[in-house]
Amino acid sequence: MICFPNAKINLGLNVVSKRPDGYHNIETVFYPVPIKDALEVVGAETFSFSQTGIPVDAPAAENLVMKAMNLLKKHYFLPPLEVHLLKAIPFGAGLGGGSSDAAFMLKLLNDFLQLAIPVERLEEMASILGADCPFFVRNTPVFATGTGNQFEPVSLSLKGYYLCLVKPDITVSTPTAYAMVTPKQPERSLKEIIESPISEWKNTMVNDFEKSVFSTYPLIKQIKEELYEAGAVYASMSGSGSSVFGLFESPTTRKSKYLSCFVWEGELPY
Repeated sequence: MICFPNAKINLGLNVVSKRPDGYHNIETVFYPVPIKDALEVVGAETFSFSQTGIPVDAPAAENLVMKAMNLLKKHYFLPPLEVHLLKAIPFGAGLGGGSSDAAFMLKLLNDFLQLAIPVERLEEMASILGADCPFFVRNTPVFATGTGNQFEPVSLSLKGYYLCLVKPDITVSTPTAYAMVTPKQPERSLKEIIESPISEWKNTMVNDFEKSVFSTYPLIKQIKEELYEAGAVYASMSGSGSSVFGLFESPTTRKSKYLSCFVWEGELPY
């Protein structure tokens, strides 16, 4: 059985406060996008795991796919399986690729082995693997608060818009990005902003990480500016970077401009 874990983008991101545990409270909107990995499980005589595509510089035991399977093993019997991950979502990009792989692995095993685990239980297990992992269980737009682990469904569709996402060969350290941000209460909640016309987002929706990340990595700022120059109705860095996306009302072709970058372009289906 095969599935296709997809990425997400952040529509706005406000770092609201620092918590006693050292983490930060945020508010953001997670939106699923069709940039996808491929994940397959089949029955086997002995267990095996393989990974192709974008190289992952970590031992197999540290891969979130394996962590998801091992977590499930603590509660359910799993027979020997052959697992393969084709990695296509770039990491260090603010796209949640690893979290998506983990959540989809839980869902895939639930379906393949007919474990009948309720969606709420899958979300609980996903939360153990990472703050944003539970988002990918239902995989629908949400307003996220807390550390990015508390979700409230939002009525939002970007269907028919065209996404251009550019990820330069830059990795932004999330802890470093947080260290450079001064938390503050936003003047206007994202819950209100996303209900306004997308044409207004440029002037109202912000990502608090951009100021410090742009000063450290001018190329990321340059990409955002170029997307606006190309006609994007809204452009932003996703998460703490380093990917930048633009929303367009008509198809765009930017790949030739960013030959040294990962580029995904296409129409949003939902």
